[in-house]
Amino acid sequence: MGEPRLNGPADGELRFVHLGFGDNAVDYLDAWQEQKRVHAARFADEIPDTCLMLEHPPVYTAGRRTEDSERPLDGTPVVDVDRGGKITWHGPGQLVGYPILKLPRPVDVVAHVRRLEEAMIRVCTELGVETTRVEGRSGVWVLGDDLGTEAARPSTGLALDFDPRLNQEEYDPRLMGPEYAPSNAGQRRVDRKMAQIGIRVAKGVTMHGFSFNCDPDTTGFDQIIPCGIRDAGVTSLSEELGRNVPVSEVLPLMEKHLREVLESSTPMPRAV
Repeated sequence: MGEPRLNGPADGELRFVHLGFGDNAVDYLDAWQEQKRVHAARFADEIPDTCLMLEHPPVYTAGRRTEDSERPLDGTPVVDVDRGGKITWHGPGQLVGYPILKLPRPVDVVAHVRRLEEAMIRVCTELGVETTRVEGRSGVWVLGDDLGTEAARPSTGLALDFDPRLNQEEYDPRLMGPEYAPSNAGQRRVDRKMAQIGIRVAKGVTMHGFSFNCDPDTTGFDQIIPCGIRDAGVTSLSEELGRNVPVSEVLPLMEKHLREVLESSTPMPRAV
């Protein structure tokens, strides 16, 4: 990984550590080991709250709730990890952040996730993309049109009145052709995910975190059921804005808004 570059304030506040981007993207397993090292140091109060920022080479990672039917059809290897959530893809053009923060006990995991979502929504707003939360689904979303409307019909002419999502509880979009691939969600104008969140809290300290789609090749998501969600897709800043939005442009904005959100809100223990 090379020597991490620190970017942040003095001890006692949130600091950022740049592990590697672009040609120096960090292997997922190497980053996981670094997370564990930083997690132990944060638990022992040897370091302040720390957010690792990086890119990964292409890799699939699966959280504890991932089902076999959601994994790649072609048998591509998957790294099983100890975070929450299901399967996702990481790769070039995607900004990954691992906030390792000490939270008051009993830990309010939902509140932590909401803070991460808020920071990413603010980044999107600053860049001119309207995003929101979707009830029951973590992450940051661009909302689509209602199914069945003329506006929701893709350029292929395929009528979504026949969309299997309308009359089947579960189906495999990977068997429906490229019109229904997760990466094609923007063309179909259906709900699409801009950023993914999957975390773990151990000993009151958070691990794992978020991945934010800046300018990745989103077809990497087409071999899986991203986050186990079959009736929506994925998108990126570049796709939504119609211009290239590299990780280097998003990184300072993400750090600014993470700092604003995480340092301006005082985490409270979960009500019991």
